[in-house]
Amino acid sequence: MTVDIDKLRALLTVLGEENVAEFEHESEGVRVRIVRGGFAAPTQAVAFAAPVAAPAAAAAEATTPADSVDVTSPFVGTFYRSPSPDAPAFCDVGSVIRPGQTLCIIEAMKLMNEIEAEMSGTVVEIYAQNGKAVEFGQKLFRIKKA
Repeated sequence: MTVDIDKLRALLTVLGEENVAEFEHESEGVRVRIVRGGFAAPTQAVAFAAPVAAPAAAAAEATTPADSVDVTSPFVGTFYRSPSPDAPAFCDVGSVIRPGQTLCIIEAMKLMNEIEAEMSGTVVEIYAQNGKAVEFGQKLFRIKKA
């Protein structure tokens, strides 16, 4: 199960050109939800909810090693650890997380996309730097499974 990044980019372009405020689609275990608006609104999201057993999925977590997973970026964008510059980070090393919890935001094409945890666990490493560009498939976090 994979997400075609070129199709996702084309979709984001069309939604931006047509000034669509909200879009949601689910197919084959992958859910995409886009809500356009300002950076301070932490409810804006593109969440890829792929089963953990599918390590090839764009935003899925790949097992490395067996007791931990790496969360990767589902697309190219700018990585943010908090919903606004003066707000606390969504999580830090040592934070206990649960499924559906926001880990970070990736800004892509002026849209703020929340990246959510797929499982319970503890953040053991944060690879990306706040405010810096990330690439498709780049490791963002390592999570030790609960």
